[in-house]
Amino acid sequence: MRELLEKIETRQHLVRETAERLRDQIARLTEQLGAAEETLKRLETTRETILELAAEDGTSPPERLPPGYREILALFEQTAEGLRAKEVSRALGLGTEARHTENTRAKLKRLVTRDILTEPEPGLFTLSKATPATSETNSS
Repeated sequence: MRELLEKIETRQHLVRETAERLRDQIARLTEQLGAAEETLKRLETTRETILELAAEDGTSPPERLPPGYREILALFEQTAEGLRAKEVSRALGLGTEARHTENTRAKLKRLVTRDILTEPEPGLFTLSKATPATSETNSS
């Protein structure tokens, strides 16, 4: 009987330690959650203010780009030279088959029509100097 009581005491001690560790983790996570929620509030307020100011000036904010386009822009921001559709497809791991390259080319052309990219020569795309791509990339 004594051995059984010692086992129970040992198990109680281990469970108490586990419970204390979990309480500490919960406290840290609660603190991190509070900080994240505060940052979200500040970002939302900032976004609303920018939209209000843009509306007062009669300008429209830049459109958000879907993730595939943001990845393309990030790639162009890392290179000083122009890129071709096949190079972009390869760099993004999309494959270099014709269907992948043509899909990428269509996205690049859409970015050209938005004045985010330019096409100085057929098939060669570069980042436009007129439109800062970073503001559109980070407005998510």
